[in-house]
Amino acid sequence: MSLDPPTYLNSLQNNIRARPIPWEGAVRAGTITENDLKRIKAVDKVRKDQRRQTVESDQDAYRSLLLGGDQGKSVLESAAKRADVIQYMLVLASDLINGVVDLPNIARPRKLTSVDTDTPSLASTLLEHPDPFKPFLPLLSHSTNPEDPIPLLTSSFLANLISSAEVDSSKPNPKTDEALPKLYNYLSTLTKSQDSSLQDIAVQEYSALLRTKKARELFWKQRQDTVNPLIDILRTAAGAGRDSDSTMWSGGASIRSATEAGLSGGVGLQLLYHVLLVIWQLSFEGSLVGKDLEKYIPHPFLLLDSTNPTFPREQEILALYTQLLRLSPKEKTTRLLLSTLLNLLTPTTNRSTLLPIATTVRLPALLTNLKARHLTDPDLVDDLSSLTTMLSDYTSSQTTFDEYASEVLSNRLRWSPPHRDANFWRENARRILDDNQSELPKELTEIMQKKWEDDKQVLAIACNDVAWLVKEAPEKRGQLEKLGVKARVMELMADENEGVRWESLRAVGEWLRYSFED
Repeated sequence: MSLDPPTYLNSLQNNIRARPIPWEGAVRAGTITENDLKRIKAVDKVRKDQRRQTVESDQDAYRSLLLGGDQGKSVLESAAKRADVIQYMLVLASDLINGVVDLPNIARPRKLTSVDTDTPSLASTLLEHPDPFKPFLPLLSHSTNPEDPIPLLTSSFLANLISSAEVDSSKPNPKTDEALPKLYNYLSTLTKSQDSSLQDIAVQEYSALLRTKKARELFWKQRQDTVNPLIDILRTAAGAGRDSDSTMWSGGASIRSATEAGLSGGVGLQLLYHVLLVIWQLSFEGSLVGKDLEKYIPHPFLLLDSTNPTFPREQEILALYTQLLRLSPKEKTTRLLLSTLLNLLTPTTNRSTLLPIATTVRLPALLTNLKARHLTDPDLVDDLSSLTTMLSDYTSSQTTFDEYASEVLSNRLRWSPPHRDANFWRENARRILDDNQSELPKELTEIMQKKWEDDKQVLAIACNDVAWLVKEAPEKRGQLEKLGVKARVMELMADENEGVRWESLRAVGEWLRYSFED
């Protein structure tokens, strides 16, 4: 199934097609040759079947026109100073290789092999050239203005051509691997813009390009530029950036109320769907990307504790996707969300890290609620069943201590039952302090050192846990003091949040009680 070109791009191309170009004057000025003009006029403003027949009867000539050869430069190189000619030729070039970006079967996204392919013969001929992308790649940096038509039109053509190269596996071309990073870099500038039309152009072209394992690996290698802006769009759609980080982790929004509220931040359904489609394609490299999707993405509130602009934001994708599931307005978006989660959680290498986080963000409970809805898509139902079974098997094998440890290691706390269960602390306090070279108290200390401006509840829960640890294992106070826990708890007694002040006061009180008893 193919998607129509984005409206903005389609309108731009139609406007350029309608412009008159003084071709004879360009010949007299030496911008193009007589042979160039003859080939252009043979396919310009003619019926599609006539154009195809003309091109197929002389493919080498049209390859020389676009890419250059023994007889001279590419028309794009010879007309370098004529922006109108370059724009026109970029549109014509896209038309000649069939102009529409083919995407994975988005109606029923199950496998990346489910694609409709119609590689035009001219595209195959172009790819036989020793350097098929050479005249086009410099045009991506023609301007820093994201609305400049030349880079936009160039990216559209390259997305078509490279996608054809990926599909035509019988003709592997190492030049494709060199061109992809440059194209990804340009498209990332569009996704970082505030214009949703430009964002949608980039996202659709990403999707056309992510057909192969190599293309996805290169995309991931540039993840700070390629994936980051997409996650930001999803966070905006989920309402992150106001008070919703806390909501994402607490699971406070119901499916019904969230759906009625709609998407946040002005993110349209089409853009949301296309971004989800790209992340779904990337998730087929689940073993490669799964764990790092939880770690690398910069988070503004953590920058308060670090001058490093790549300081990690933990547990992004699972909390985000769980919230988006609550908000998902259509089955087609729900289907992509579930399929992506399944791809990320299925690899054995990811399970020990990601399954505990999935339970912490209350994904199992949400899946149970989803199963109660009337769902008509069979693929969606299958993925929902597989995810439910996977998480049920995992949770049934976990002890209360395992659940608590997973929550602490996830680096984000919520008021789950163990935190206020006196029996839990009585039985497990010393184990928490000693197990695995004191891993849990070290993680708790790291959690407490962050400011948590978006979710002060985390600090309150951490202080609660410290109070229990001191109460049940007073002889271990020195261990906590060496980690800096006591000093941090005392600082938090002056926090602006009432809950944090109360819990930190309680923790200090336990310390003082045992100090007096000593």
